[in-house]
Amino acid sequence: MNIDMETYRKQVEESAAFLQSRIDESPEVVLVLGTGLGGVAEIVAEPVVFPYKAIPHFPKSTVESHDGNLIFGKLGAKRVAALQGRFHFYEGYSTKELTFPIRVLSLLKPGTIIVANAAGGLNLSFSAGTLMIIRDHLNFIGENPLRGPNIDEWGPRFPDLSEAYDRQLIDLTLGCAKNLDIPNISPGVYAAISGPSLETPAETRFLRNCGGDAAGMSTVPEVLVARHAGLRVLGISVIANVNDPDDFKPIILEEVIEQSRKAEPLVQRLVVEVLKNL
Repeated sequence: MNIDMETYRKQVEESAAFLQSRIDESPEVVLVLGTGLGGVAEIVAEPVVFPYKAIPHFPKSTVESHDGNLIFGKLGAKRVAALQGRFHFYEGYSTKELTFPIRVLSLLKPGTIIVANAAGGLNLSFSAGTLMIIRDHLNFIGENPLRGPNIDEWGPRFPDLSEAYDRQLIDLTLGCAKNLDIPNISPGVYAAISGPSLETPAETRFLRNCGGDAAGMSTVPEVLVARHAGLRVLGISVIANVNDPDDFKPIILEEVIEQSRKAEPLVQRLVVEVLKNL
């Protein structure tokens, strides 16, 4: 979908102005909470809640397991903005449209973004419930949200991705997990696919051979916009299932959501601990 950049810029700025006029302080950290992880937002203190439909120009989430709220408040002594539910390429949005909330929040000048998702395991050493700290990604969505005219005030034309995921944040998170006695946690590479169809056995084998440790249908477009805007990025994938392409089992979405919800308390504890130590 072609989007006129001047119109897009105006809409982003209008949304940012709407939010800024209704909150007392800008967030220090943005949280993006994906499938089955929206409950993390429920522990935000002093919440100010904006349903997506109430924010000018915001997309509308069509995914049943995503609540669709932007919540400002405090978590782990940090001011946060939590996106309770995200948008996806498979919903019909362009990557520019689905990253609209990240672009809006970047104008509020946070320093860090934490993106969480549910993903399918490619690494056979993983198991359902493993937390994977994203150290790098593969973009197989087929579209880049930075395509088209660049707005120099928002970021450079050719952003460097040699460290898309902040190494200090990765080390901090692994250290926090150790302190919390979270056993099943590992760094890994996230492969983003367009969806909504799930991977075939051959595609699973291909993604593994490309170096992927987990696959999902989100996160990478948001990370590209966040890095373009100069934000530090931490990514966490909840491994909902693991499939061996040589012994492939059907993937049941309800089981993915259920596994993600089981992992929610761990994600909550880990995120709060990371925020305390930022």
